[in-house]
Amino acid sequence: MQRTTTVIRKREAYLLILVLIAFLLLLLRYGWVQLVQGEQLREEALNIRSNDVLVEAKRGSIFDRNGNELVKSVSVDSAYAYPNLIKEPLKREAADKIAEALGMDNEEIYHKLTQDVGFVWLKRRIDYEASDKLKSLTIYDQESKRDYKVAQLLEEHKRFYMQDGMAAHLLGFVGDDNQGLTGFESVMDVELRGTPGRIVVERDAAGRSVPEATHTYIPSVPGQNIILTIDQTIQYFVERELDKIVQSYNPKMAVIIVMNPNTGEILAMGNRPTYSPADWQDYPKSVWNNNPAIWHNYEPGSTFKILVAAAALQEGTSNLGDYYSCPGFFRIADRTIRCWHGPGHGSQSFVKACQNSCNPGFITMGLRLGKDRFYEYINAFGLNSPTGINLPGEATGICISREAVTDLNIATMSIGQSIAVTPLQLTSAASAVANGGVLYQPFLVKAVTDGDGNVIQANEPQEVRRVISEDTSRIMMRLLTDVVLEGTGKSAYVEGYGAAGKTGTAQVVESGVYADGKYVASFVGFSPVPDPKITCLIVVSEPKGGRYYGSEVAAPVFSTLASDILRYMKIPEHLESQRTVQPRNEPPELIRVPNVLFYPVEDAERVLTMAGFRVNTGESGRLVTSQHPVGGDMVPGNTVVVLETADDDQSDELIMPDLYGMTIKEAGALLEKIGLALRPSGTGFAAVQSYSPGTEVLKGVTVEVEFRDR
Repeated sequence: MQRTTTVIRKREAYLLILVLIAFLLLLLRYGWVQLVQGEQLREEALNIRSNDVLVEAKRGSIFDRNGNELVKSVSVDSAYAYPNLIKEPLKREAADKIAEALGMDNEEIYHKLTQDVGFVWLKRRIDYEASDKLKSLTIYDQESKRDYKVAQLLEEHKRFYMQDGMAAHLLGFVGDDNQGLTGFESVMDVELRGTPGRIVVERDAAGRSVPEATHTYIPSVPGQNIILTIDQTIQYFVERELDKIVQSYNPKMAVIIVMNPNTGEILAMGNRPTYSPADWQDYPKSVWNNNPAIWHNYEPGSTFKILVAAAALQEGTSNLGDYYSCPGFFRIADRTIRCWHGPGHGSQSFVKACQNSCNPGFITMGLRLGKDRFYEYINAFGLNSPTGINLPGEATGICISREAVTDLNIATMSIGQSIAVTPLQLTSAASAVANGGVLYQPFLVKAVTDGDGNVIQANEPQEVRRVISEDTSRIMMRLLTDVVLEGTGKSAYVEGYGAAGKTGTAQVVESGVYADGKYVASFVGFSPVPDPKITCLIVVSEPKGGRYYGSEVAAPVFSTLASDILRYMKIPEHLESQRTVQPRNEPPELIRVPNVLFYPVEDAERVLTMAGFRVNTGESGRLVTSQHPVGGDMVPGNTVVVLETADDDQSDELIMPDLYGMTIKEAGALLEKIGLALRPSGTGFAAVQSYSPGTEVLKGVTVEVEFRDR
C-alpha cells in the first residue's frame, strides 16, 4: 500500500513539473508576443480593422519668373458615401435622389450603394451646382424618425491652366489621380504633389464594414510651388510668332527658344503643333508626348557655321587675314559640294566668307581644323551629349564617331550637314559664342517654395566650361553683326538695338537621303549688340508656299520678336553705329594668279605652288579645263586655286595654253607634253606667242614664242 502511495506521489510530482514547464513556456510566449511583437501585431490588427481611402493633396502651383501664376489647383467637391451605413430599404430612394443631383444614371448609383464596402466614390470633381444640391440632400428614416445624409462631400482639387495652351510642352498635365504625366507636372511631381490625406473606415474580422463605426479623416499636406525661369510676356510673344508662322507657311513643325546667353536661363520655349493641357485627351499622343525643342534632331545647316568659325579662330588655323576662293563648288574625295550661290563668290576674305555663308570657305576652315580639333569643339560646345535640362525626353544629338569620320565628313559637317543637333543644344552652343565664350547649363527652374513663399531650393547659373576666349567671342560677334548688316541675315536687323546672327537652310533627311523639296529654315540671333541680352533660335521645318530660305522665313521673325522682347525688358536703345569687322592684320600683299588653263595637271600644280598658291584639284583628268581664281586675278598669297580637269580627247585639235612668263626650257617641255613644237626667239621669259591662249590649234604645229628679259 505504501509503495502504491509513493508511485502516485511521484506521478503527481512529474505532472506538476510538466504543468509548471508548460506554464513557463506560455508565460514566455506571452511575453514575446506582448513585448517583442506587440507593436507589429497592433499595426496588423489596425489594418484588419480599418481600410484607408487616400485623399489627394492640393497640388502646388507653377509660376513664371515674375510671380505670375501659370498653373494652379482650384478646390472642387467630390461626392462619396458609406454604403454599409445606409439601411437597405433606403438605398433605392437614396440612389434616385443622388443620381438626380449628380446628373448620373440611378442604376449606376444604386450599384455603388449596394456594394459590400465601407467607402465608395459617387463622382469626383463635381461642379458647383451638383455640390450645392448634395449639401442639402437628406433621406427620412421612418424607423428612427429622423433625416440623415446619404452622400458626403470631400474637398479635392482640379488643375487649372491660367493661359490655356501657353507653354504646353513645358508645363505638361496631370492624370485623374493627381499624378503628373508630362512636362514639369511629371519631372517635379514629387515636389508638386504633396502628402495625401486619408479617410479611415473600420471593418470587422471578416473584412465587412462595421455599422455605426467611427470614420476618421486625416487631412492632406499641400504640395510645394515651382518658380520657372520663363517670362509669361516673352512666352506670349513666342506663341504669337509661332501662330503667325503656322498661318503663313503651314510647316510640319516649328520651334522658338529664347535664352539669356549670360546665365543659361530659358526665357521662353514654344512649339507647333501644340495642345491644350486641360483637354490633352483630345489631341494625338504624338503632339503632347514629345517636346521638339529638346528631342528633335535636325541638320542645322549654316547656323552651325558659327561654331566652325569660332573654333577656327580660337585655334588659329584661320584668321581674319585669310582669303578663300569660291568657284561655286568644292571638290573633295569623289564628291562635289556646291555653294548655295551657284556662280560662286570668287576670291573673298574670311570676313566676306562669313557674311556670304560661303560653303567652300567654311569647308576650308573645317578641314584646316582637322579631325581631332574639330571633334574637340563639338564636345566642348555640348553637341555630343544632352544639355541636362530638367525636362523629360531630351535627345543627345547625332554625330559620326571620331574613329569613323573622314575628310569628306568633316567637309559636310563644316556646313551643317552629316551632323544633327537639337534646337536647345544649338541655342546653348551659340550663346557660348555670344556671351564671351562660356557654355552655361540651360535651366528652367528658378526656385522651389513652400505654401508660405519660403524658398526651399534656389537654382543659380552654372558654368559648364569655357569654350573660346573673350577675344574670339568679340570677333565672332562683330562678324555675325556684319552677317546681319551686309550678309544673308539683313531681314533680322532690330531697329534701335542691332542684331548679330546666322541664317540656315538645310535639306530634310528621310530614310538616310535628302528629300527633294523639303527644307528646314532657321535663324539663330543675338540682340542687342555688342552686349546681347537674348539669344533666340527659330526653326521652321518644311515650310510650304514656295519660300524656304532661313533669310526669308526665320530671320524676319527674329527681328519682330527681339524688338518686342527688348522693349518689354526696358533695354535702352542705342545710337552707336554697328562697326563692320576689320582684320587686325595689315591687308595682305596681292599676287597675280598664273593662267594654267589647258596645262597638264602636274605642271599646273607645280606652277601654282611655286607662285605661292595652294591647289585643290577635282576630277583626275590630264588637262586643266577651268580654274578659279582665273589667271591674272590679283589675290593674296596662299589662296586656294580650284582646278577642274578632264582627259584630252584623241582628236587632232588642241587648246593653246598660256606660256607667259615661262623660260625656254619650261615652254618647250610643256608644249612637247601636249603634242606641239616650240620655235623660240630671243632670251629670258615668254612674252608673246603666235597662237593666243585658248585658241584651237592642230596637233604637231610649231608655236613661235618671243622671249624677253623681265
